[in-house]
Amino acid sequence: MDLDAVIEKLTDYGVTYGVKIVGAIVILIIGRIVASIVRKLVRKAMSRRKTDETLVSFFSAMAHTIVMIFVLVAVIAQFGIHVTSFVAILAAAGFAIGFALQGSLSNFAAGVMIIVFRPYKIGDFIDAAGVAGVVKEVHLFNTIINTPDNIKVIVPNSKIYGDVIKNVTGNDTRRIDLVIGISYNSPIGKAMEVAMNVMKQDERVLDDPEPQVAVSELADSSVNLVVRPWVKKEDYWGARFDVTHKIKEAFDANGIEIPFPQHVIHMASEEAGD
Repeated sequence: MDLDAVIEKLTDYGVTYGVKIVGAIVILIIGRIVASIVRKLVRKAMSRRKTDETLVSFFSAMAHTIVMIFVLVAVIAQFGIHVTSFVAILAAAGFAIGFALQGSLSNFAAGVMIIVFRPYKIGDFIDAAGVAGVVKEVHLFNTIINTPDNIKVIVPNSKIYGDVIKNVTGNDTRRIDLVIGISYNSPIGKAMEVAMNVMKQDERVLDDPEPQVAVSELADSSVNLVVRPWVKKEDYWGARFDVTHKIKEAFDANGIEIPFPQHVIHMASEEAGD
């Protein structure tokens, strides 16, 4: 093969693949621009509807990724590679990676379900997967919770979504449940009236639903009363502590006894000669 033929062949290859490379670069550049525009449009549309920031970030990133996948397929097609073969290779690789990372993928899937269905959001107090506390961050693979004693706990999403989730602050109001024992010698009606007055004097206690005082049990050492005021969720702990404190003071002022546990023992005397 003479030099002219080699140069001609190299020129043909350069022209052919040069055009394909330039075309691939153009597709990649335009594709990245389109992907960025799509991500911004999705973010803007969801933000306009006041969607939770976690959802906004997730779906905008997903939209960007989907567009970029189509762009990469188009770039590969420029070089004559069959898309079906490429997809088959990706599927096989995805299966192998998925099998190796099945724990992480289960966390990812649970994270998607949590983000989409939103059983809780940032700022909620939840009890899930054996951990109770305030939700600080929600990610695709885990949820970060701060416990009441300010311990940062990172919980895998699969543990949370596969268990019972108690969203303590999911509703606007909460009921305080107190059990207060009084002596059998104390007047029940008077004790119930005093407890009701304490609740009605607290501005945080709601009128609807109405607070409740009732006899719940005739225990071994006391008559147990249930005291149940309703409050706004943000007032729960403050109202609980104050109502308990004020009931004790009101009972003392009205001569209503809160007894200590006690037992009555009967001694049987033996008769002489037995």
